[in-house]
Amino acid sequence: MLSRRNIRIKVMQMLYSMSQDHSLGLDDTVKRYKANVQRSFDLYLFTLWALVRTSEYAIQDKAKKLEKLLPSDSDKQFTAVLAENELLQSLVRNDGFQELLRRRKLKNRIDLDNIRTFYQDFAKTEEYLTYSRQASHTNEEHTEMLLSLFKHLVNNEPFNDFLEDHFSNWVDDESLVVGAVKKTIKSLPAEGDFFEEHRPQDEAVDDFGERLLRQVIEEGDDLLSVIEPTLRNWDADRVAVIDMILLKMALSELTSFPSIPTKVTLNEFVEISKQYSTDKSKDFINGILDRLMKQLNKEGKIRKQGRGLQE
Repeated sequence: MLSRRNIRIKVMQMLYSMSQDHSLGLDDTVKRYKANVQRSFDLYLFTLWALVRTSEYAIQDKAKKLEKLLPSDSDKQFTAVLAENELLQSLVRNDGFQELLRRRKLKNRIDLDNIRTFYQDFAKTEEYLTYSRQASHTNEEHTEMLLSLFKHLVNNEPFNDFLEDHFSNWVDDESLVVGAVKKTIKSLPAEGDFFEEHRPQDEAVDDFGERLLRQVIEEGDDLLSVIEPTLRNWDADRVAVIDMILLKMALSELTSFPSIPTKVTLNEFVEISKQYSTDKSKDFINGILDRLMKQLNKEGKIRKQGRGLQE
């Protein structure tokens, strides 16, 4: 589920934490990194469960409509199909999914007040009112309604606040999780361990992320000695902490990860600097990395495997 960019961001965050807390050692930082990766998967599970719980409120909505002293025709026509359709129920009945929610202590973190608020806002939409009064539905219609509900939720400020209250990494992982949940909805009914497709893979987490994290920590002084001459009129101590971390990570990636194209490394760290550093960082990072790449290529220290990976 995690892209290399997500992994780079998590490595950057761990290196920043280490720069602010000098009591943090290598092993503790690696443990925090792995816990942060696990939180991304937990966030996916939790977001999917929030969608299920919001859908299930349709059952209570139906009961309340029928309990009225004089229910209207529209009240009588209303069905709880949002909750009772086979696609949604496949998630409710999936033992592996339910066990993961219990094991990760995610199941009871959503209270009824939250669900009622999320559901009632969506229940006012014309598309849902039409859907809930239809006599019959196709699986395609169920899929489209679940996608509509999810889109409504992620565009809803209280829902975003709710997720961020439970998972501070929602800000970093939102696009990743949204994409994973949409993919899950489109593949319903859920079968077997469907969620495993979205569990972070060892290749990205360990072979790339942990290796990059360890290398920057262990070789930080050596990396700095390579970077400093390219700073020219800049003193290394005046470079923003995040910028120096990104430069060290990029340098490590350029010289130690032969399967990652140099252009990819350059573009990725420039993009990350736009999001996490100062307004001037983009041009600064781009300029320093351009100089570093020219110098390292001249010295034969960038060796990429495969045609077109090195420029």
